Amino acid sequence: MELGKALLYLGLFLVALGILLLYFPKLFAWFGHLPGDIRIEREGLRVYIPLTSALLLSLLLTLLLNLLEYFWRR
Repeated sequence: MELGKALLYLGLFLVALGILLLYFPKLFAWFGHLPGDIRIEREGLRVYIPLTSALLLSLLLTLLLNLLEYFWRR
C-alpha cells in the first residue's frame, strides 16, 4: 500500500513537471546554460559538457528522493 502511495506522488510530480515544461518552457531556459557548463563550438565540431547542470540536477534529485524516503517511512 505504501509503495502505491509513493508511486502516485511520483507520478503526480512528473505530470506537474511535464505541464510546466510544456506550457512554460522559458521557466527552465536557464538550465543547461549555467556557468561551469562547457561548450566548445568550432567548424565541424560541437561539444557540450553540462557539468554544473548535472551537479544541480543530482542535488535536486537527491533531496527529492530523501524527502520521499522520509515520508514513506513515517
